[in-house]
Amino acid sequence: MSLRLHNTLSRGMEEFVPMTQGKACMYTCGPTVYDFAHIGNLRTYVFEDVLRRVLEQDGYNVRHVMNVTDVGHLTGDADDGEDKMLKSSREKGMSVWEIAAFYTDAFFRHFREVGCAMPHDVCRATEHVPEMIGLISRIEAGGFTYSAGGNLYFDISRFPGYGKLALLDRQELQAGARIEVDPNKRNPHDFVLWFTQSKFGRQAMLWDSPWGRGYPGWHIECSAMSMKYLGEQFDIHCGGVDHIPVHHTNEIAQSEAATGRKWVNYWLHGEFLLMAKAKMAKSAGNFVTLDVLKEKGYHPLDYRYLLLTAHYRSQLQFGYEALDAARSARRNMEERVARLKADVGIGGVDPAADERVLAAEAADPSGREAARAFLSRFRAHVDEDLNVPRALAETWGLLKDESIAPAHRLEALYAMDAVLGLDLPAVKPESLTLEAEVMARIAEREQARKRKDFASADRIREELRQTGVILEDSPEGVRWRRS
Repeated sequence: MSLRLHNTLSRGMEEFVPMTQGKACMYTCGPTVYDFAHIGNLRTYVFEDVLRRVLEQDGYNVRHVMNVTDVGHLTGDADDGEDKMLKSSREKGMSVWEIAAFYTDAFFRHFREVGCAMPHDVCRATEHVPEMIGLISRIEAGGFTYSAGGNLYFDISRFPGYGKLALLDRQELQAGARIEVDPNKRNPHDFVLWFTQSKFGRQAMLWDSPWGRGYPGWHIECSAMSMKYLGEQFDIHCGGVDHIPVHHTNEIAQSEAATGRKWVNYWLHGEFLLMAKAKMAKSAGNFVTLDVLKEKGYHPLDYRYLLLTAHYRSQLQFGYEALDAARSARRNMEERVARLKADVGIGGVDPAADERVLAAEAADPSGREAARAFLSRFRAHVDEDLNVPRALAETWGLLKDESIAPAHRLEALYAMDAVLGLDLPAVKPESLTLEAEVMARIAEREQARKRKDFASADRIREELRQTGVILEDSPEGVRWRRS
């Protein structure tokens, strides 16, 4: 079965046909490193990671490029508001360079903890300003720009296809022209390619350019860096749905204005994570970070599992009850995998040795076809626009099918996990013994509390603390974490 993806550009399902046979080039919009990424941000990166894994499963040689925005992103996408880096620098008493380095490190720590494979190329905006200046010069040479108030703007009226990704029509764009945002703009949908010092008097990150000493607009960086690493035309561009109306719309306009041809073939966008029925956002103050979940005793892969239960194009309501259910399901999955490993005689300590034993055990053809039938259905689901929830159901079906030999089940499960990213090959049977004991002691403590035997409850809590297990009582129930 061929891979089919929902292309935002056509608003329909399309078979994936790469520009170069056997290769898949994908660009994903990365973080703006002025604060910690919240778990809503991480949802987008997990969806993109699943896409990359599915492409690899289907045999493509994938090149994954991600940017890091460490300069020039304003608090509003349409060139309004403050510079996020400058604002964070002022609030935290650090230089903009220190802010960028600190939050870049934090982002990739969280990125890896939720099971995402590192991009092949991570490109920082501050290291690619010459490429941005070169691309802006090409856009200017094509007659798509104008200067006003010291800044260089992209003139959307000169680009006939503007707004095709967001389905913006000319009537809507002209109506928007009556909204006064930036007096220098001829149309409020025009956007800045290069800012000079006139925008912020105390801007720390400045470069010389043909338009004066200043810094690039936010949108130009993705176009310039993707072209450097993937070429002027490539296969897939991803991001969150909030990027459709402004950022990705502007990227298309400036890229195709510069090259005179189609830029990207497939556009994929992940939906919002909701908290209290509103989009999780730093600006709204209703965001949760991965470190908060870890402090509450959740493993980062518990959160990944939660994300896998919803399709990437569906909104997902975040709540601790749902996360508790995801944690329980993931632990159950690990327990079943651990039992299968024990039956086969592998322990998850030496993956290479485990693979050799597993290959030998799975060599017996009897039962293999039944396991492969589950795997075939799994792959069919993920090849249909990354339908991971249905694929996950096949994983559970395989786990519970006692008629299939453990080695065959493990062989298929490892192939499934190459897409799911739940690190099942690393499960160690002995590690689950501690978890089972902890849960039993927590249940014992809860019974003591119900009897109002608080002395016994406190004693159990202290005994667990001395073994490195910290209990935390919350309105949602007791949680535990390792110290």
